[in-house]
Amino acid sequence: MSELYANLPWRLAAPHVLPWRIEAEHIDHYNHVNNVAYVAQLERVAWSHSNHLGLTIEKYQELDRGMAISRHEIDYLAAALLGETLYCATWIIHCDSRLKLSRQFQFIRGSDKVTLLTARTDFVCIALSSGKPKRMPKAFSDIYGPASLEQQS
Repeated sequence: MSELYANLPWRLAAPHVLPWRIEAEHIDHYNHVNNVAYVAQLERVAWSHSNHLGLTIEKYQELDRGMAISRHEIDYLAAALLGETLYCATWIIHCDSRLKLSRQFQFIRGSDKVTLLTARTDFVCIALSSGKPKRMPKAFSDIYGPASLEQQS
């Protein structure tokens, strides 16, 4: 992890972090970041982490499996504005190595180190070909399981 990221007040240890520069397309009619932009960033950070772990969309397609969102829980704590840089972190907090996985997120504004957003997303493993719930393949459980904070403690 970059030294810059290490000095931020993360709620959990060893985050996967992606910086996000707020541009005009992220701003809504209230002149702050739109909630849709935040949800899109949650997806980008989750994919960045999965790719970092070696589970790319190509691997998902090869295995005919994916992790589909079953629930989002988002707490918007403060507004982000045009030109700011946010540091967006994720952790896998739960993986049952069968069907379910959960991620925690935290977005921190770089200028004052204030947490602007926390979130939790629950996923269920599905067959990409049918969209139906399906047991995680060994590659998923072998990678996501050990990456889970609950299995590291």
